[in-house]
Amino acid sequence: MTTGHTTTHTEHLTRLSRIEGQVRGIKRMISEGEYCIDIITQVQAVQSALGAVGRKILEKHLDMCVTAAIESKSKEDVDQKIAELMTVMKRMCK
Repeated sequence: MTTGHTTTHTEHLTRLSRIEGQVRGIKRMISEGEYCIDIITQVQAVQSALGAVGRKILEKHLDMCVTAAIESKSKEDVDQKIAELMTVMKRMCK
């Protein structure tokens, strides 16, 4: 679902560019036959960094989008936001 999108996430672009560089580094490590544990360590660092970006975006979603739905007093909007959050939370907890 992409309805109700009213926020920007430009503050995350720098971090995502760094993550992109880390992924390129992992590709290089693999192509150069680096030690497996070193590659795994870098993969875990990328996963952690992506998780942090995801949590920041989720926090912003709660602060802005969910709050706006609650303040609108529209049961339909609130129910939609709750359903979206439940979907995301289920995926995050896998």
